[in-house]
Amino acid sequence: MPAAATSLLKSIAFTAAAGYAGIAGMLWLSQESMLFYPQPPAGKPGAPRGWSLEDVRITARDGTRLAGVLVKPGTQASVDRAPLVIFYGGNAEEVTVSARGANAYGARAFLLVNYRGYGESQGRPSEAALVSDALELYDWAARRPDIDPERIALYGRSLGTGVAVQVAAARRAKCMVLVSPLDSVRDVAQAIYPWLPVSLLLRHPFDSMVHAPNLRMPALVIIAEADRVIAPKHSERLARAWGGPVERVGFPGLDHNDLEIDEKYFQSIAKFLDKHL
Repeated sequence: MPAAATSLLKSIAFTAAAGYAGIAGMLWLSQESMLFYPQPPAGKPGAPRGWSLEDVRITARDGTRLAGVLVKPGTQASVDRAPLVIFYGGNAEEVTVSARGANAYGARAFLLVNYRGYGESQGRPSEAALVSDALELYDWAARRPDIDPERIALYGRSLGTGVAVQVAAARRAKCMVLVSPLDSVRDVAQAIYPWLPVSLLLRHPFDSMVHAPNLRMPALVIIAEADRVIAPKHSERLARAWGGPVERVGFPGLDHNDLEIDEKYFQSIAKFLDKHL
């Protein structure tokens, strides 16, 4: 091969390698901004008519202040040992906005505390921090005299399913609601970037598959069948691996953020909670 051709091939190979390394480096450096989309405070949250609303302010072990709300059916004084649903939102969700619609899931307490960096919560999000905070919040709620620690359900949506599953692996949950769940962020990202060594680059894998086979509580898995963010195959994989009974509800034609436009979404969750909580 002529020297000029050899030099050209080397130059092309070097450019390709440099480009590949650059893209991999960009993923490594910017993954937090690609995974987490902190939202500003959404304003003063409201509660359903006839419900009580309590501002929640908790200081995590490392001094970070977390903020959210606890809403309960009836007045604070009239509700004794209420069942509780703890909600873990998606990666671009300010969860206190959901307080006003808590009654759509039935007459039980609803805890909505924002992740670090979201809403009025301080700090910066990471997998380790979100899970650690979630465990502290669970323990705080389970110790309350107005909450029944034997009737706590965990409800995660999208990225929040990765938090909910890790809490269930470490604490007692009566049942789980998993909306658009992922098997792991690693597997979702690898499907998007099949030519990158995602498992080596990712710092926040949110690997629910590690825990799923050992979790025995009932789970409701809700899937948007036209989901373009978390492909349904990832949710199905988690459902198949679940160690306990699984109920599936699919929504044909709906995308990742469309589920709440269908009344069947709320009805399915309320029916499941009525059965197990």
